[in-house]
Amino acid sequence: MALDRRQIVDEAVALLDAEGLDNVTLRKLAARLGVQAPTLYWHIPNKAALITAIADEILTSLPARAAAPEERWQEWLIGVALGLRRALLAHPDGARIISMAQLSRNMVALSESAMSTLVAKGMSLHQARVMVLTVERMTIGFVLEEQGPRPDEETAKSFDLTPYPTVIAGITEYFRPGRTVDDLFLDCVTLVVEGPPATS
Repeated sequence: MALDRRQIVDEAVALLDAEGLDNVTLRKLAARLGVQAPTLYWHIPNKAALITAIADEILTSLPARAAAPEERWQEWLIGVALGLRRALLAHPDGARIISMAQLSRNMVALSESAMSTLVAKGMSLHQARVMVLTVERMTIGFVLEEQGPRPDEETAKSFDLTPYPTVIAGITEYFRPGRTVDDLFLDCVTLVVEGPPATS
């Protein structure tokens, strides 16, 4: 059976899930498909194109849900951010893939959907662009940190936080029993979208 782009992308995602982004190479991908690397170039000319193809595949899982007429745009956009985070977390280095991708059609489609929704809700084009870009980049950056390498035990133990009592108090207060990083993301993206609460 002739090799097609769909097979290549599916196998590339499988390689990503099995070995992480640093091990996703055209040579390894060709070996998994049982072909020589030059065979892939008919469909995927270089590593950058491969990264973009993987990014588009990762983002296919995003639900394309339009905002209801009575739905506040803030709630709808927060839902978009939650969906984007889930899609990125579904694959090792998902956020790195998206941040490296060049001209991902599905990422542009996400921006188009979000921006057009905000404009339809009465926001100016300029503000819609800034809001959507901020939420997208905040989400990708948040997941980049989540998926980044953790410090080894010795380094973590030697990192002294005692000169930073407010940081310690804030972390301790926030992560009281039952609170998770999911709560933290929701609170962060809600703050970005809704703005800080009014203070006297």
